[in-house]
Amino acid sequence: MSVESSSAAGTVPAGSGRRAEIPVPAQGNVVAPQAGISPPFADPAALGLGAFALTTFVLSVINAGLIPKAVEPVVLGLALFYGGLAQFGAGMWEFANRNVFGATAFCSYGAFWLSFWFLSQFSAGSLPAADASKGVGLYLLAWAIFTAYMTIAAWRVSMGVFAVFVFLTLTFIALFLGAFSGATGLTVLGGWLGIVTALIAWYCSLAVVANSTYKRTVLPVGRR
Repeated sequence: MSVESSSAAGTVPAGSGRRAEIPVPAQGNVVAPQAGISPPFADPAALGLGAFALTTFVLSVINAGLIPKAVEPVVLGLALFYGGLAQFGAGMWEFANRNVFGATAFCSYGAFWLSFWFLSQFSAGSLPAADASKGVGLYLLAWAIFTAYMTIAAWRVSMGVFAVFVFLTLTFIALFLGAFSGATGLTVLGGWLGIVTALIAWYCSLAVVANSTYKRTVLPVGRR
């Protein structure tokens, strides 16, 4: 019996010699399970993308200067529970679905939001004032590097997910340059890029939900 992915994007039986489809996000053209066997898990991409998008959107609105910086603590609960724990859980389910890309992305960005919460709550206050911006800049630079190389793999997933990673890479680059240089304008630019990233990720999340629910392609994501 061949093991198949549970993604609604379609599957390729293990050992078939064909490239397995990477199921983030699902395209919605549900393939009937072989021999009446149902996939073991629902596609967790909708949860992972939604958690990433919402948390990114709220922080990016603040970074863009659309609301005062003083309200930034409102992000912390989202970073801990939704962007962090919920997204990390989606990544663990992607491991169960044998989706290396989805598991790596969701677990990593779930951990990013958990680390953001920890940094804001426990570490930021202990950083030397003269070097705090450099420390934050290094933190953001490391995430920019990770996101940049994940973008290479995202090209093989779908155009929607590829767009998320392109804009997220640009977001991290703008934010780390802003932190290193102290240029507020770059941080604001990073906020606007983050808003675009979040909107695309929300669209991809909606596509997984809608296409799976209607069992047909309602919202295309440009699967590769």
